[in-house]
Amino acid sequence: MGHGGGGVMSAELVEQVFLPALAGPAPAALTDSATVELGGARLAFSTDSFVVRPLFFPGGSIGDLAVNGTVNDLAMSGARAAYLSCGVILEEGVEISTVGRVAEALGAAARTAGVRVVTGDTKVVEAGHGDGVYINTSGIGLVPPGVDLRPERVVPGDVVIVSGAIGLHGVAILSERENLRFEAEIESDCAALGGLVEAMLAVTPDLHVLRDPTRGGLAASLNEIAAASGAGIVVQERAVPVPPPVANACAVLGLDPMYVANEGKLVAFVPRDHADAVLAAMRAHPLGAEAAVIGEAVAEHPGMVVARTGLGGTRVVDMPLGEQLPRIC
Repeated sequence: MGHGGGGVMSAELVEQVFLPALAGPAPAALTDSATVELGGARLAFSTDSFVVRPLFFPGGSIGDLAVNGTVNDLAMSGARAAYLSCGVILEEGVEISTVGRVAEALGAAARTAGVRVVTGDTKVVEAGHGDGVYINTSGIGLVPPGVDLRPERVVPGDVVIVSGAIGLHGVAILSERENLRFEAEIESDCAALGGLVEAMLAVTPDLHVLRDPTRGGLAASLNEIAAASGAGIVVQERAVPVPPPVANACAVLGLDPMYVANEGKLVAFVPRDHADAVLAAMRAHPLGAEAAVIGEAVAEHPGMVVARTGLGGTRVVDMPLGEQLPRIC
């Protein structure tokens, strides 16, 4: 299960097993979507599979995740998703009413995101060989001229901005899965980020990198960017927006919010000259109303992420080995 958690073990699986087998040149950085040239157009192309348990949770469902997850992967390349494919694997015995609920949620999420599902496939496996419903979606979108989002562009002095409160999705899944109840109900932040990214790019196309911190949370995304860019990253721990219900739940459960999954947030590395304008544009958008500056890229400790604590000390924010909570997307 650790190999599916988006941390060190996931990276080792890809780098040691799949990349050598594919026999192609390894990209400088493994991102959630690829930018390719086709017929003179720059396209972003991505695929993702969804095995979340339970299928329905506060704030969303596997159907919402299947759309928003792929739309967001494309958005992190600067592309607005245009078309999706959808492959559904059903387990023998799952109720048709459950499949219908998933399909309705998937369709509603696609309409909200402004994307069309244009092709798909269904398969059924024997009882005991699945977990109700698994979904794979792939998507394509156009990358606007002048947009070049990749971690190699990060330089010391870049401002690190997160679009809002972290940890909501992972804690919402855990509370539903384990029937835990906290003082306030916690709902997933599952949402499509294409509109927010468009608002940011309207300020300047010169954003350096975007990443949606899903599996492995904010800590994994920052470590991936630091490793690919060679820059160090300093985060002000108190500046990271952690809502009180998430902080309280994590304290009770022994979790670190920095490592908890999100499904409707992004982290951006922005040139300092544009940071204030980009932050203002984010806060003017419903999905970025709580956006906050949390740190900066630095020349010191290259490839390492460090958090400055509220007590004035520092701690290293390591890449997670696996996922604190498996099967959250």
